[in-house]
Amino acid sequence: MESIVVCNGQHSAERECDVFPFLVYSVICFSSVFADHPRFFNQLYAGIDYYSLVARFITEALNPSVYTYEVSPVFLLVEEAVIKKMIEFIGWEEGDGIFNPGGSISNMYAMNLARYRFCPEIKEKGLSGLPRLVLFASEECHYSMKKAASFLGIGTENVYFIKTDERGKMIPEELEKQGSAPFLVCATAGTTVLGAFDPLDKIADICEKHGLWLHVDASWGGSALISRKHRRLLHGIHRADSVAWNPHKMLLAGIQCCALLVKDNSGLLKKCYSAEAAYLFQQDKFYDVSYDTGDKSIQCSRRPDAFKFWLMWKALGTTGLEERVNRALALARYLVEEIKKREGFQLLLEPEYANVCFWYIPPSLRKMEDGPEFWQKLHQVAPTIKERMMKKGSMMLGYQPHRGKVNFFRQVVISPQVSREDMDFLLDEIELLAEDL
Repeated sequence: MESIVVCNGQHSAERECDVFPFLVYSVICFSSVFADHPRFFNQLYAGIDYYSLVARFITEALNPSVYTYEVSPVFLLVEEAVIKKMIEFIGWEEGDGIFNPGGSISNMYAMNLARYRFCPEIKEKGLSGLPRLVLFASEECHYSMKKAASFLGIGTENVYFIKTDERGKMIPEELEKQGSAPFLVCATAGTTVLGAFDPLDKIADICEKHGLWLHVDASWGGSALISRKHRRLLHGIHRADSVAWNPHKMLLAGIQCCALLVKDNSGLLKKCYSAEAAYLFQQDKFYDVSYDTGDKSIQCSRRPDAFKFWLMWKALGTTGLEERVNRALALARYLVEEIKKREGFQLLLEPEYANVCFWYIPPSLRKMEDGPEFWQKLHQVAPTIKERMMKKGSMMLGYQPHRGKVNFFRQVVISPQVSREDMDFLLDEIELLAEDL
């Protein structure tokens, strides 16, 4: 395949026209992973929403860039409307925000914004002469926090990881045991592996006591805010200073669709990131220049990602999005109950979100005594089954070791195309693929 996808520029246009159907249908489509398939459980995105897909067709055809009202009037207004609605679901009376190319970038924005609030002169003077800056994050936080600290010159050694309990939730009392004064505390609402939600209210109490910026990475779990049944998972999120939320995950808005939302409404985002390019952000335009929101972003050209979410939201309504979240979590609960009924399957823990983590213990290991040899052999089971399912093409399911535990499967329910029959198939297929192990 590698030899086919290399761009060598040696063919004529006529020749390229001849090979185009072959490339599209035989190579690209046949060799790609279809994340919209109901048995794709590998990542924190899956399925397809056709309203979002139509929105992508429209924006690809128009090729807009969202920075000034004069070149992108509709999409700027759409973004502002969507941000306002997301802020409402968080529970803030007012706020600000920006759509970014990924939750990792949203976390980086928040880290830099908190640092700017703590030390505004850093924008002009840089790192020289500043005191050592540290931040606190859960040991279950997304790896983007370390990347952001490295990228921003804070340094990964200055990211202090706070202990979590057996369910992966940050232990708030550990924050005050660190003995350092951070400029930022990052909590997580929906961890990547276990789907854990940090106790936001208790963490917010400590942040308010010490005057610390609280950022909540709700990239994965933020969509539970749409559900009246499950929004309790994020109780206390309204006390955060900033929130990362990715509608392209549970809500299927299409990659990428990610927002950073900020409680501050005094223009902190713009103060932190603006460069006041005179060729774009003239102050004597014939319209209200407050619509030119591009200077809130570190990007210049920026995709209208909010439009995918807006069109989908308009079509389905809040009730439709709520049903999507409720259905996914109901299917996750169905899978948990089926796992409990089957010999050889063992839950890692009771899930509180859509992450179902479990081991499959093949017949040959079921009578072994619990000990190092047993766990060493079990560690090899998940990758072997994963290899077999990939080569067979029957489904995709993720696995990983985690915090001293040997490899286990992580099944994530997202897609509305998934049914109970798919959950049953998943368990049946694992048994089939492992029957000789």
